Amino acid sequence: MISFIACFTVLIAGYFLYGSYVDKIFKPEKSHITPAFKQQDGIDYVPLPSWKIFLIQFLNIAGLGPIFGALMGAMYGPVVFLWITLGTIFAGGVHDYFSGMISERYKGESLPEIVGRFLGIPVRTFMRFFTIILMILVGTVFVSGPADILDKISGGVIDVRWWMALIFVYFIVSTIFPIDKIIGKIYPVFGFALLFMAVGILVTLIPNLDNLPELNRAGLRNLHPGADHLPIFPMMFITVACGAISGFHATQSPLMARCIKTECDGKKVFYGAMVAEGCVALIWAAAGMAFFGGIEHFQLFMAEHGNSAALAVDNISRGWLGKLGGVLALLGVVAAPITSADTAFRSGRLIMSDLFHYDQKQMYKRILLSFPLFAAAFVLLQINFDVIWRYFAWWNQSLAVFTLWAVSVYLFREGKNYFIALLPALFMTVVCSTYILTAPEGFGLNNFLSVGIGLSVAVCFLMLFFLKNGKNAGLSFKKS
Repeated sequence: MISFIACFTVLIAGYFLYGSYVDKIFKPEKSHITPAFKQQDGIDYVPLPSWKIFLIQFLNIAGLGPIFGALMGAMYGPVVFLWITLGTIFAGGVHDYFSGMISERYKGESLPEIVGRFLGIPVRTFMRFFTIILMILVGTVFVSGPADILDKISGGVIDVRWWMALIFVYFIVSTIFPIDKIIGKIYPVFGFALLFMAVGILVTLIPNLDNLPELNRAGLRNLHPGADHLPIFPMMFITVACGAISGFHATQSPLMARCIKTECDGKKVFYGAMVAEGCVALIWAAAGMAFFGGIEHFQLFMAEHGNSAALAVDNISRGWLGKLGGVLALLGVVAAPITSADTAFRSGRLIMSDLFHYDQKQMYKRILLSFPLFAAAFVLLQINFDVIWRYFAWWNQSLAVFTLWAVSVYLFREGKNYFIALLPALFMTVVCSTYILTAPEGFGLNNFLSVGIGLSVAVCFLMLFFLKNGKNAGLSFKKS
């Protein structure tokens, strides 16, 4: 109980304290004319109110991550509270804030253009394709899950393939229409509902806090039933992505960077949405342990139901919130991933337009660029969902690595404290390198050996950073 309350308090305080420090380092300028006005085109560059942008950003980055990922992470025990809290404050918040604000400073550029600007043309070319593949993977994994759930809800009256087709029709419409026509109108409603759902779970969680294990010596151990082949490092750090740090977020921040009216809203929109997502993840991780009467009972439930996070969400929501919970559960496991997937396709379209320097004002051109994305996603839907999800998780976190290194270079060149990005960049480099080396879907190496190689990769990246940016990098930043 005490551990959860402490982590939740630290997470909220992190927004006001560390979030303000990060904002101070960037130095937003109130007089700066944002791309929403400079490049206003009525399609992607559209000025929107800050409250609406916050809710859209929150829903964009949320999806299934802070719910499903947090519940799967809770299988490891209360140690997941630490990763969600510290990851959100020192990694995810920094990652999301700078990916949005740097994009805003550079005419709303997409992520590959930003990364290439600071890491070089070859990296930009690589990142364009790397990011487009991630957008297709996001669209794929966030179609299959909701379609399966809708199939079960309808009792098989409508075949799952028809649900997929209907979801794809929605994707096509939302991807090619102006951002304020569909996304700007329905996303704030869904975003508010998702937050309301989390608050409802939090209120009903409070009387059950005694069921939560504490972060003592025993609680810091790996409590996962498969601990022998699923070590906390790096497995938990990949499993819990969106609730702590996620590369996908950096592809979404530029969408809102094209709509933000003033730089002074950056902390609220980008860092704030990440903290809100971290809070949601923390609540759901705790709910998984508390609702079933303790972590052992939760693990038993998951084992008996094929580790179905969707079923756990449904049980918790209906059990604690009744009929309203059932409706909100439907929103959480269906609407949230669908709305994340459609903005993924939208990001993919914009990245391709940057790649081919293709104007987007005419609708037929937007359709032309979107079609290959939808076609590729349709092909991937024929592959086993679990396989696609595992590769998506690693691909997603690897994208965060590139983003953090680019932010580090940006801050160095600006003469600012780049360590706030460099340290999480190093950590996530070790996480992603170790994961692909030790995971069954990777090289399946010994975990100890994989960690050693991961550390070596991070050291090589650090040396390259110093070589490219000057010998006295450690002393170069000015007071911000």
